[in-house]
This record gives sequence, C-alpha cells and structure tokens, in this order.
Amino acid sequence: MDFSIDKKDGKARACTIKTAHSTIQTPVFMPVGTVGAVKALDATDLKELLKPEIILGNTYHLYLRPGDELIAKQGGLHNFTQYNKSFLTDSGGFQAFSLSDNVKIEEDGIIFRSHIDGSKHKFTPQKVLDIQYNLNSDIMMILDDLVALPATKERLTNSIKRTTQWAKESINYHRANQQKGKGLTNNIFAIIQGGTDKEFRKISATELCELDFDGFAIGGLSVGESNNQMYDTVEYTTPFMPENKPRYLMGVGTPEDLIENIYRGVDMFDCVMPTRNARNGTLFTSFGKVNIKAARYKEDSQPLDNECQCLTCKNYSRAYLNHLFRAREITYFRLATIHNLHYYLTLMKQAREAILNGKYEEFRKEFYAKRS
Repeated sequence: MDFSIDKKDGKARACTIKTAHSTIQTPVFMPVGTVGAVKALDATDLKELLKPEIILGNTYHLYLRPGDELIAKQGGLHNFTQYNKSFLTDSGGFQAFSLSDNVKIEEDGIIFRSHIDGSKHKFTPQKVLDIQYNLNSDIMMILDDLVALPATKERLTNSIKRTTQWAKESINYHRANQQKGKGLTNNIFAIIQGGTDKEFRKISATELCELDFDGFAIGGLSVGESNNQMYDTVEYTTPFMPENKPRYLMGVGTPEDLIENIYRGVDMFDCVMPTRNARNGTLFTSFGKVNIKAARYKEDSQPLDNECQCLTCKNYSRAYLNHLFRAREITYFRLATIHNLHYYLTLMKQAREAILNGKYEEFRKEFYAKRS
C-alpha cells in the first residue's frame, strides 16, 4: 500500500491510498457489500454508475456462506464478484458478537454459533487472517474485542488488553507469512478500542500505533453512545494515530457523522445506513432526509434532489419512487440504493475538493445551512 497526504485543512485530510487493485482518494465512504454484493446492485452498477474505488465485505458472513475456501478456488473476491476494485474486509468479530446469542470470549479468540445453522466456530487472530487471505482482500481488519456501551471499567480493561495481544499476534503472523511470499498485496489494519473513556482510548491507541500496521481504525463507536460522545472520542483519539497512515472510523454513519469526523481527521468510513435506509424508504438529499413513502410525494413530479446527477434523479420522479415503494416493486430497491450511495460518494468528493481548496470549514457550514 502506498499512502500520501495531498492536503490538510485544519485536521481534515485529503489523502491518496494505492492498493493492488485501485487508487483511493480520501475522504472515502465504502459501500457495504456484506456477502460479496452491495444489496440491490451488481458489479456493473458499481463499476459503471457509482464507481467506488473500494467496498467492504464481511469476513464472518463470507466464511459461513459460501465459505472462504470456495471463494479462493473462484479466484478470490475480485474474480468471484466481478468487482475489480479494492475490497476491505472486517474481522468478523462484531458479527460474531452481535448475531449470536451464545458467544464466549476467551483469551485466544471468540467462540460463536452460526446464525444460519447453529454450528460452533472459533475465530482466533490467525484464523481471521487465514480467511481473509482466501478472500484476497486489499485491506484486512484484525480480530479485536468489541465492547457494547455502556461498559464497566473492568470490561474495558480486558477489552483493550485482549485487543493489543491479538494485534501483536496478528502483525507477527502476517509479517511472517509475507516473508514466505504469502499475503504480499494484503494490507492489515488494527482497531483501537476503549469505549468513550479517554484514558482507555489513549492506552489502546498508544499500544497499537507502536506496531507495524498499514493503517489504523477507531472501533467500538456508534454502539449506544451519543453523537457528541462519539465526536469527542474521535477528536481525542486521532492525535495518537500516525500522521502517515490511513485513519478509518468503523460503522459510522449519517452524513452529519461523516462531515464531523472528517473535520476531526478521519479518512475512511463505512456504514449500512445508505443502503438499508434506501430499502426502508428514507432517502438522503442535499437538503436533508426524504421519507419517500409519505403521501405528499404521490403526485410530485420533481426529481428527488435537483442537485443530484445520479441515474435515479436524472430519470425518475418522486411520484414514481413513491409508487414503486408502495407497490413493493423490486426496481425501487435498486433505484433508491443507487441514489443514496451516489449521494454519499458525491459528498465525499465535495469534501475532498473543499479540503484541497482550503475551504473545508466553509463547506461544513454550507452543508448544515442547506438543512436548516
């Protein structure tokens, strides 16, 4: 991975990340392709309409179905899905934690039962990387000990101890494999934990950032804390993260969250919000959210967002989208998903342009003014 900072405006950064499969300009939002597909879209929609340089796949789900060994036989995620840009795959720890009622965290890993058939599995730091080698993802997240908030001091202490220990095991295993010629194009990111407690965040960030990772993520947020707590935690944590490596905030969030955390020095984001909300009838626009199922759009011949240049806004009316949603027509899911992801990806391009021009604060104010 090659990483460079193109421009800074305050703490906001415009950077370039080069992997084996694409050149990624930040700030970047990564659409979520949980099981190797962004829901309601195919690889052609991504490559020809939306053109993201990186999407996210889910290690837990792909391991259980169709299986990482099968994907390896099919040529890895890029060949299997026909999406030829970069993939980031998460460690699967969050899903093992959140989707199973029977999770046991041990010192060497996480034991969980499949949400599909109840079968028993164990993720260790090494196992998680082996799965991701089979997936051949460009950026691999390591196993961490995620904590739901609020949490006790004892639980947070154990979390950051395990996370650091698993990080050391992960980086040693990965570098040893690279010395043998394996995983040479697979980059590896660590995940900073600590809840909203500043002292724990400092400890976790300091311990992890001493290790030779290709990038660093802030994990364990957007799990029950308030927005202000999230922003304060990010603002406190980013100064402990290396200046010369990517900074990734996991699982966050709303357009406002992206704007605020770019302001605080974050480069990379992912969230299911634009795709999930699209399917549920909530569409993001330059002037705020639209609930397209509302009766007031039934005869509205205007495009969803006059400022948007996506396929949906250039061709279809609010009335048509309202009709499709109410009819539960499958076409709605595609058109709505295209729009929401186009909005998010365009917002990131606009943020980057503002940073390059030294006008991010002005851009941030305009973003909120349109919503007032």
